Amino acid sequence: MNFQEEGGKEECCVEGGEEFLIPGGVQLTSEDKHDQRANSAGGDDFGSMFEQSLRAVKPGEIVRGRVVHVGRDNVTVDIGYKSEGQIGIHEFRARDGSIDVKEGDDIDVYFESSESEDGGIALSRQKAEQFRVWRDIEKAYEKEGAVEGTIVGKVKGGLKVDIGVPAFLPGSHADLRPARNLDRFIGQRARFAILKFNRSRGNVVVSRRAVMERERQSLKGETLKVLEEGVILEGTVKNITDYGAFVDLGGIDGLLHITDMSWGRIGHPSEVVNVGDKVRVVVLKYDPDRERVSLGMKQILPDPWSTVAERFHVGMKVHGKVVSLTDYGAFIELEKGVEGLIHVSEMSWTRRVSHPSKVLQPQSEVEVLILDVDPANRRISLGLKQTEPNPWEMVRINHPVGSHITGRVKSITDFGVFVGVEEGIDGLVHISDLHWTKKVKHPSELYKKGDEVEAVVLAIDVENERISLGVKQLAEDPWNRVPARYPIGSKIQGTVTSVTDFGVFVEIEEGLEGLIHVSQLSTERVDKPAQLFHVGEKVEAEVTHVDARERRIGLSIKALRRSEERDEVDTYLRREREGAKFSFEDILSEELRLDRDEGDRPAKAKSDVDK
Repeated sequence: MNFQEEGGKEECCVEGGEEFLIPGGVQLTSEDKHDQRANSAGGDDFGSMFEQSLRAVKPGEIVRGRVVHVGRDNVTVDIGYKSEGQIGIHEFRARDGSIDVKEGDDIDVYFESSESEDGGIALSRQKAEQFRVWRDIEKAYEKEGAVEGTIVGKVKGGLKVDIGVPAFLPGSHADLRPARNLDRFIGQRARFAILKFNRSRGNVVVSRRAVMERERQSLKGETLKVLEEGVILEGTVKNITDYGAFVDLGGIDGLLHITDMSWGRIGHPSEVVNVGDKVRVVVLKYDPDRERVSLGMKQILPDPWSTVAERFHVGMKVHGKVVSLTDYGAFIELEKGVEGLIHVSEMSWTRRVSHPSKVLQPQSEVEVLILDVDPANRRISLGLKQTEPNPWEMVRINHPVGSHITGRVKSITDFGVFVGVEEGIDGLVHISDLHWTKKVKHPSELYKKGDEVEAVVLAIDVENERISLGVKQLAEDPWNRVPARYPIGSKIQGTVTSVTDFGVFVEIEEGLEGLIHVSQLSTERVDKPAQLFHVGEKVEAEVTHVDARERRIGLSIKALRRSEERDEVDTYLRREREGAKFSFEDILSEELRLDRDEGDRPAKAKSDVDK
């Protein structure tokens, strides 16, 4: 320990052997002091020298003394003065209550006064310690050094530090990065730089960050010498975020992203690393200009996907653990770093799974079938329902096309009715297959949920898991008899059900309609059918076209009128033919009459001229 008092006249130096202060900077070792006391009777020169040294010790100085007695309340110290001094025992009490001094110890003390109340000298160890502390503070401030201390508490705006005297550590100077939680620093021992101090007021402001920055700057130069992409380094985890961890490589930080920590799935970086952990990382990217470093951990290990096709094959049954559930499926960990997806549509043959959580739970073990392996895109498709027999295959056997089934209505939609065929398997009766002739606007007009329905199996699509059913197919199609019942040229009577710009629809019987085109409404031109016909009006028309396959009947009022006219002409001619009777005598008499009339005409004409 080297020490020089502020005045610069007295020195105290202890290096190796024990030494103590004498006037003029002359130093005596403890051995010399012992020899002097043992030979006090010999030599007036030595005695005079000793007396001179006693007189040289003055109050207000730091002197070295030896503990000669440790009492209950005081510690007696010999500083080589004419009398010994006592120091209160509390100045030697440690934080845990123990006494940290024993007889024979050499200590530095502050010589307060030459006379105390009990006739001795007044000494203080605490003041000597404070003197040394202030000297170290001044030295650290001037030479940009550091002092050691312990963070003992939290105060407004920062922390309280014990460096021998109380010091203030601003919160912004507690760490390299702004710290939200200052409580975690309490109790830590560290080195601090002196930002400013005032001895007279007892104020000291310190910085832990400044010391750390100096150390980092020193380490940074060494790290930059070896820093390049592909190099493997060891670092310390400094901070953890939701997206990764910052690793101190030695004066420079690198980001270890969560996706580069493991080949497998990670929910949070804290599952892999903790603050303070030593980790081996590889430099993935390095930007010297911006001093940004991207790191990776998983890249040090082999990529399991490079050989996944050798271990997993389509059609293989494997076991795995559910690691994540999404709206569209469940991710299954097949091995460390290799996951596959069970799509929600591959979870059950019969159940409509709204969410994977209805079937699977996180961390549960499941058996799955491999449906597809795509190493290039790092994807494996899995199936859960394929591990069980397909009930749709049994439906095709138990309910072939054309067979009749009876089930209850499970649900009703705008486009049809779903009827239960077997447990978990429903068939659809489309709205067009509910009735042959009746126009059904909505299935609820005929059925309600829970109704028992008999239907015919129309089609089974095992691959797409669909069954088509029909109710109207239970009865014969009435259109099969329409051509015979309403042949072309026959006359019908019906009710107008709809009037459009292109014609008038007429209901011939329940569920059977025919169309009178606008061109067939009259023998004369009709521009607006609505002016001549109204819904509910009775009309007569002639059947002009029948297409049972397309379910269409063409009607015509114009054709009916022409047919009626032809019928009237035919009737008249027939009546005329039937009522007329002619003979040869009648014809001869008629001819003679005509000739007689011709002979009378010239005579009459001449008579008229004469007159």
